[in-house]
Amino acid sequence: MEASRKAMDSIHAYLKSTFDESLAAKQKFFEENQEALIGACSLISAALKAGHKLLICGNGGSAADAQHMAAEMVGRMLIERNPLPAMALTTDTSNLTAIANDYSFDVVFEKQVQGLGRPGDVLLGISTSGNSRNVIRAAEAAKAKGMKVVSMTGGTGGKLRELSDVNLNVALGKNSSRIQETHIFIVHSLVDLMDRFFLKE
Repeated sequence: MEASRKAMDSIHAYLKSTFDESLAAKQKFFEENQEALIGACSLISAALKAGHKLLICGNGGSAADAQHMAAEMVGRMLIERNPLPAMALTTDTSNLTAIANDYSFDVVFEKQVQGLGRPGDVLLGISTSGNSRNVIRAAEAAKAKGMKVVSMTGGTGGKLRELSDVNLNVALGKNSSRIQETHIFIVHSLVDLMDRFFLKE
């Protein structure tokens, strides 16, 4: 019984520490990035109002965040409005597997940006390290196309930060999980602020 109690104490302590880490990462992000977050909303909204679109990419959990944001924009989040032109570059399995097989996984997003992106569009690149090679190459392709680049990163922000017009960086995230917990706050905030203040019809 005593061993079980000690085990439960360890579980509770660990859960509390991860909860505190997540809160601290969000708090630090909010303190450092309020203006950048609003700036990203303004940049994306201006592109959408001018008839352009948002392309979003990332790997793993960041791929899920890309799809999540596209769904909130094409469908809706909290406010009823017309669909917004957003596309996750993580969802077309034929494109992803063909490009990875014929070329390299490093170019699975780059090729899609080259084919789908137009001057004035915006790329949102998501990478918890800021150094995901395929996201970096997508950002480079976007810049070459005359697109704007917004990024969501963690830690130092990596190379992706340097390629971005607006970088939203979770500096205090100790691992991908804690960073992604703040990234989903960013996704929801971007869509909600655009709906309420920047794209209100």
